[in-house]
Amino acid sequence: MDFPFFAKNKTFRPKKKFESGTMRFNLHKKAQASLNSGLDLKVVVKLPAEEDFNDWLAVHVVDFFNRINLIYGTVCEYCSADTCPIMSGGPRYEYMWMDGEKYKKPTALPATDYINKLMDWVEQLINNENIFPINTDVSFPKSFVSTCKKILTRLHRVFIHVYIHHFDKLVEIGAEAHINTCYKHFYFFVHEFNLVDSKELEPLRDMIHKICI
Repeated sequence: MDFPFFAKNKTFRPKKKFESGTMRFNLHKKAQASLNSGLDLKVVVKLPAEEDFNDWLAVHVVDFFNRINLIYGTVCEYCSADTCPIMSGGPRYEYMWMDGEKYKKPTALPATDYINKLMDWVEQLINNENIFPINTDVSFPKSFVSTCKKILTRLHRVFIHVYIHHFDKLVEIGAEAHINTCYKHFYFFVHEFNLVDSKELEPLRDMIHKICI
């Protein structure tokens, strides 16, 4: 799933990488090899028998962060405070930003500002070794799964915004099939492990039924 298409487009921000030689780097490569083998994505996302769930989750959260960065990078020039004055997924869904620090209450923001803050927030979390430990002899925190659920839920909102408000641009530049495959991988993973609440998936319900079910 390392599409050449994305390589020639600007990235939204630098990719997060696992250090070569580490167990999670090897697990990442194993997951990538499965994806590239053409196996059914529903099968690919299942936890390998010998692997720890938290390791599997960590690898996928980082991978989805990187891929969604690339996806948004293909349309971010068309997403501005003028074109997208609110972070939304169609007329029925609006997302407000809250990080518990600068934004202590849900705050309406233009989509581009929301997504920038979202990506900064995720980047800080996945680079925090107390949350995403690098060494396998360091345990994941007890809150790790709930933190990942929150990350994946918010990253899914980027998919929603891009699909609903910028899909015409994706079609125009020939990226539709690639984005659909990225989304299917994301959907099957979060569905397999119940990581994103069904109500968060609702804005893309019709598309999910079309390409995933």
